[in-house]
Amino acid sequence: MSNRILLVEDDQSFGAVLKDYLSINNFEVTLATDGEQGLKEFTENEFDICIFDVMMPKKDGFSLAEDVKRIDKNIPIIFLTARNMREDILKGYQLGADDYITKPFDTELLLYKIKAILQRSATTENDEQEQFKISNIFFDSMLRQLRVNDNEYKLSPKENELLKLLCQHRNDFMPRDLALRKIWKKENYFTARSMDVYIAKLRKLLKEDDGLEIINVHGEGFRLLVKN
Repeated sequence: MSNRILLVEDDQSFGAVLKDYLSINNFEVTLATDGEQGLKEFTENEFDICIFDVMMPKKDGFSLAEDVKRIDKNIPIIFLTARNMREDILKGYQLGADDYITKPFDTELLLYKIKAILQRSATTENDEQEQFKISNIFFDSMLRQLRVNDNEYKLSPKENELLKLLCQHRNDFMPRDLALRKIWKKENYFTARSMDVYIAKLRKLLKEDDGLEIINVHGEGFRLLVKN
């Protein structure tokens, strides 16, 4: 079954184009053109994720998000806006946003982020999984052991947690900020550079398996690509 998206965007031309793009990528999209209509759609239907423009007539995206969260506190929300003021971004996250994207943006990146958020919800339910068999690797995160073909490695704690996240998101987008918050507990220049070092270490270990590759995605995150 396709995941259902509530898209609330007052620019009808842009909204229609974005709806079509998401639809051809196997999402079922309902488009509303103002906040009040968006709230009506949300109360009458079921959705897996919401995408709200911030500056809208009748009810802005922040007010809409507050109303929606009162109905379903766990619904994922992405804000779209032409404003990149720090105060707006902070307010969006304070309201429980999963992401805040400024216009103009790369629609492919938005698609990756939507999939990552939905995957994150799914992996939260399966967060207790400790063993992974992917391509020619066997990874036991409880023991911090990685076997690639016939070679075995003992992973450091951060290597272990990072590989576990990648395995949980295999073939899907894993956002940098998710890993930084979950593993390093904070986001800044130094933790980001530290994560890049650990990604490089994992790439070196996994290169023995031609069926796996860790790839960068627009500088925003990574994918554990399973080729086989």
